[in-house]
Amino acid sequence: MPINILMPALSPTMEKGNLAKWLKKEGDTVKTGDVIAEIETDKATMEYEAVDDGTLAKIVVPEGTHDVAVNQLIAVLAQEGEDVKAAAAAAGAVAAAPTVAKPPPAPSLAPSGNGKAQPAGTTTRLGMHAAPPMQGAPIAAREGANRVFSSPLARRLAKEAGIDIGRIQGTGPHGRVIARDVATAKEGGMRAPAMAPGAAPAPIIAPSMSDQQIRALYKEGSYEVVPHDGMRRTIAQRLTASIQTIPHFYLTVDCDIGRLIAAREEINALAPKDKDGKPTYKLSVNDFVIKALALALQRVPDANVSWTEAGMLKHKQSDIGVAVAMPNGLITPIIRNAETKSLATISNEMRDLAIRARDRKLKPHEYQGGTSAVSNLGMYGIKDFTAVINPPHATILAVGAGEERAVVRDGKIEVAHMMSCTLSCDHRAVDGALGAVLIGAFKSLIENPVMMLV
Repeated sequence: MPINILMPALSPTMEKGNLAKWLKKEGDTVKTGDVIAEIETDKATMEYEAVDDGTLAKIVVPEGTHDVAVNQLIAVLAQEGEDVKAAAAAAGAVAAAPTVAKPPPAPSLAPSGNGKAQPAGTTTRLGMHAAPPMQGAPIAAREGANRVFSSPLARRLAKEAGIDIGRIQGTGPHGRVIARDVATAKEGGMRAPAMAPGAAPAPIIAPSMSDQQIRALYKEGSYEVVPHDGMRRTIAQRLTASIQTIPHFYLTVDCDIGRLIAAREEINALAPKDKDGKPTYKLSVNDFVIKALALALQRVPDANVSWTEAGMLKHKQSDIGVAVAMPNGLITPIIRNAETKSLATISNEMRDLAIRARDRKLKPHEYQGGTSAVSNLGMYGIKDFTAVINPPHATILAVGAGEERAVVRDGKIEVAHMMSCTLSCDHRAVDGALGAVLIGAFKSLIENPVMMLV
């Protein structure tokens, strides 16, 4: 029986991806572990590895295709001994047939081509066996009797609009309710039953201008339309949701980094050399910032949290995301357990992550999650700014440029090397006093870098 190859889900919220490149062509022999394609998400390019031996009978989705839905058939692999032409013909019939989403049946185990047990009708997905494709459901697909398949953003928007998400027709993969379905339901006047007396009303969000309204403000031919790519759309959705659903407040401190600058210069000058005579590390100010924030979160563990409706997630480690600029967007790779790592380790790890981030080669676990984040615009000469919290974080630190400023000490004006830092806090999880203690701990560490070495 031929093996269907489906578009993989590379993250919990991924609904579509781009098939960037096929590395095998029809008729090629495929061995377990061979990389057969490259899949682009909004953040990275992932290699698609085969987990079965066989022959690539049919490529259903050509390379360069954008917005391929998760679990959509993209190719068919004929197992050893199978008729390749027959498998290709069957794939063509399946691809041409219309599909409607329905809840998946419970999978039964059957032997795979490599002798391992796998669900019947399995599909090869990034080195993992996936469940068979879902088919046909007149309304949002459900798991059991009560759970509706829906994206987190759709659930949030439905709750804000007072709409029962179980009554919404899902148009996402396998009948999943997504954000545009909620918008359609709002336009159609669908609402949940009236609230009980004393219940808080759902917040009302003013509608934004339509594309037509915006274009009408400008003369035809005076602009060029540059279509959004997946990364830009995802950034827009996540940051809009963050501002609309997270109550931000901001705390700013000015840090004297004179000792940090001196320590950095001395440490870099004494860095050991590799066999080519190059220093094994070169610390940046940002490396100290990452370490200081990680240690500050350990000193103030009540601020090292993530908000959930069921309860607060109090993290044991300090996993610090660091915003990295990319063409057409940004990504936040994560330094895991940053509180336990040396400055040299943080520096080298950050350099590797930044290079692979710009090449879109990060794996999902390298940029998903984390407990807080750093956004540093100091290299652009920005004195101070506020950053938008990246859920599920409860805080993010915005770091400005280090510069010489006039300060008053003991009644005298002196010149000091100062750096402004602003902590954005989720007021649901971190109150004002707690946020002040956290940024105070950070200031103490960044002004006394020797404390990071203890």
